[in-house]
Amino acid sequence: MTAHTATAARVRTGGPKDEGPQILEHVMGWTLVVVVAMLVVQLGLL
Repeated sequence: MTAHTATAARVRTGGPKDEGPQILEHVMGWTLVVVVAMLVVQLGLL
């Protein structure tokens, strides 16, 4: 059995899927970055 067939035989366990609203994930990620940056600046940690 090769490595490719071993991974192909695995069962999906409900983890993150490849399809989905990727643009929403990017927007939420950048929003979190901006919020953390604003918090750091407001607290004077930078």
